Amino acid sequence: MFTGLIETIGRVLSVEHRAGTMRIAVEAPAIAERLRTGDSVAVSGVCLTALDIAPAVFHADLAAETIARTSLTHLAPGSTLNLELPTPAGAPLGGHIVQGHVDATGTVVSLNPVDPTADRVIADWWLEVAIPEAIRPFMVEKGSIAIEGISLTIARWDGEAAGVAILPHTYAATNLHTLKPGSLVNLEADVLVKLAVERRKTTPFELTLDYLVANGF
Repeated sequence: MFTGLIETIGRVLSVEHRAGTMRIAVEAPAIAERLRTGDSVAVSGVCLTALDIAPAVFHADLAAETIARTSLTHLAPGSTLNLELPTPAGAPLGGHIVQGHVDATGTVVSLNPVDPTADRVIADWWLEVAIPEAIRPFMVEKGSIAIEGISLTIARWDGEAAGVAILPHTYAATNLHTLKPGSLVNLEADVLVKLAVERRKTTPFELTLDYLVANGF
C-alpha cells in the first residue's frame, strides 16, 4: 500500500520493448539503494516490481495489462517519473490509501498558475484533467484521487473534468512540472469511494419502518 506522498522523482534511462511487454531502467539514487529484488515501488502511480538493481538504478517489467491501462507505454529515455516506496505498517497515513492499481488514464486539459503574474517558484497551480467515463462515478468533490501517483484533492468536479489545486512544493517536487495540455496521466480513484459505490449497487438502500424505528424516528 502507498499513500500518494511522492518520495522523489526518477529519470527513465532506457525502454526495451519485448514480446508484448516492456522493461524500463530508472535512475533513482534516492531510493535504489533501499530496494531489494522483488520489492514493490510505485512508479507514477503504478505498482511495479524492482529488478536488476544496481547503484542508483533499478529495472521494472511492464506487463501487457500495465501497458494497455497506463501512461507508461509513452515513456521514453529522459521521462520524469514519480516514485514512492510502500508505507511501512504502523506509519502515519499522510495522504490517502493508494494501491498502485491504475484505473485509467486521463488527459491534462490545462495546468496554469493561479496568479499568472506570480513568481513560478512560489506560485499555486490549477490542474484540470479530463476523466474517462468509466471512473466518473468515483469522483467526489473534496474527495481524493491519485494523479500520477500523487495524493490530491478534487477541488472541483463538473461531471467530466476534475480540477485540482497544486501547491508550489508538489509542482516542483513531482513530474507535474513536465506536463502540458494533452499529456496522459495515470488515475486511481479512491478505493473507499469505489467500495461504497459497488456496495450501493449490490445492496440498494430501502427506507422501511424497521429502519426508522431502529434509528430513533
